[in-house]
Amino acid sequence: MQQLRIPATEWDDELVTSIGAAEASGLRIFLNRAIFRAMVLFCGAVAVVLHQVSRKRAWQWTAFSARSLGVATGVKVKLHGLENLPQGPCVITPNHASHYDIAALLGYLPGNNRFAAKKELFAEPVLGLAMKTLGMVPIDREDPASSIERLNRLREKGQAAFSLIMFPEGTRSAAEGLQPFKKGAFALAIQMQRPIVPIAIHGTSGVMPRGKYLSIRPGTVVLEVLPSIDTAGLEYDDRERLCEQTRTEIFARLARARDTAG
Repeated sequence: MQQLRIPATEWDDELVTSIGAAEASGLRIFLNRAIFRAMVLFCGAVAVVLHQVSRKRAWQWTAFSARSLGVATGVKVKLHGLENLPQGPCVITPNHASHYDIAALLGYLPGNNRFAAKKELFAEPVLGLAMKTLGMVPIDREDPASSIERLNRLREKGQAAFSLIMFPEGTRSAAEGLQPFKKGAFALAIQMQRPIVPIAIHGTSGVMPRGKYLSIRPGTVVLEVLPSIDTAGLEYDDRERLCEQTRTEIFARLARARDTAG
């Protein structure tokens, strides 16, 4: 496992915790894989039905299911830096190392949040329906103006203002790496004049590693919410600087995790 240390602040005590996967038998990993697949099918089916009645209820059920998945598979999620979340809507930009990132954010990050995903994925019949049920919003990363228009249409339909969760890497990174960030999330935040909220996600690459047939290992995940970055007064040409600033801050926090024996 790895060791994570986050110094104390005026809001939080010092956090020193192991992160990533704990020791687990082959039987436990097999059972967790079965639990994961069964819960995805059952909870997904219930969410689709609830989505026809109430988007809010579908989201609440999905968030509850994400927390229940952690309990059932032995994954603990710790949230740190909650005071850094703005009161109003923002653009949340976490690193992305594992499929479990979505479950952790969905189950434990408070507020009215929606995941954003590239619009092409919504054209797929099964995946598109699942993404709509999860409250995901189709985003054109290359055309922030059209994305803003889509968000405005949602607001006109009477839906409450929500924060967007966007993975700026675009896809999962290697276990110890952080890929270059795409600029779409930052261009969108600037045009909407919403703050950027970086989140460093620790431990998910060990809990649900790539290439392991969706296996989940018991362990500990930490969501570290970093101080928000104001976009007031920024212009479109500032998107690259904002992108690099955000990446640098997340990279620095991920570097707090160091390999230890044990």
